[in-house]
Amino acid sequence: MKELQPINQNVLLDMNQPIGEQRTAGGIIIPDTAKEKPIMAKVIATGNTENSEIAAGDTVLFRKFAGTEIDFGGNKYLILPYSDLLAKIVETESI
Repeated sequence: MKELQPINQNVLLDMNQPIGEQRTAGGIIIPDTAKEKPIMAKVIATGNTENSEIAAGDTVLFRKFAGTEIDFGGNKYLILPYSDLLAKIVETESI
């Protein structure tokens, strides 16, 4: 079995979208070509990054036009430099 493993200071993100069509509030179907690229994704793997604040399974926010999109094994992924990550999404208790 083949798998992707990022090297250097790169991060591998899962870019698979849920299957189904998106609609506006008025019921208009939004085609794939008109949808914006997501800026949040789940981390699949990280390369060699010292003191990394993220790990596989984390959800992160990244720069809009960052990284390289690839199709591997029928799945869509994004490989981007660790420095293009903006934030990690964390669960907190409400006050």
